[in-house]
Amino acid sequence: MRRCEYPDLIEIYENPIEHKCEIRIGSVFISRNAEKPEGLCEAAWLVMQKYVLTLACGGGDFFDGWMKNRHSAMISCDDGFRPVSFLLETVE
Repeated sequence: MRRCEYPDLIEIYENPIEHKCEIRIGSVFISRNAEKPEGLCEAAWLVMQKYVLTLACGGGDFFDGWMKNRHSAMISCDDGFRPVSFLLETVE
């Protein structure tokens, strides 16, 4: 859905890295049987895994009506320098 980057924080706090997130806006990942989709970064998966599992089992309505569509969730990875937001939703 969206990517952000905070160059000021990167400059002050982050050690140089060789490989940063390569997920592109518009990418679609489909989880089957609540398993990590191929090509999805491990860090993002760890954050969204519990939501995917809940949605895969028919649950939803996270945090008492947080989302307009109760079978969806807006989740961001935990990279504080380059967070990526993902829309999770069930598909038939």
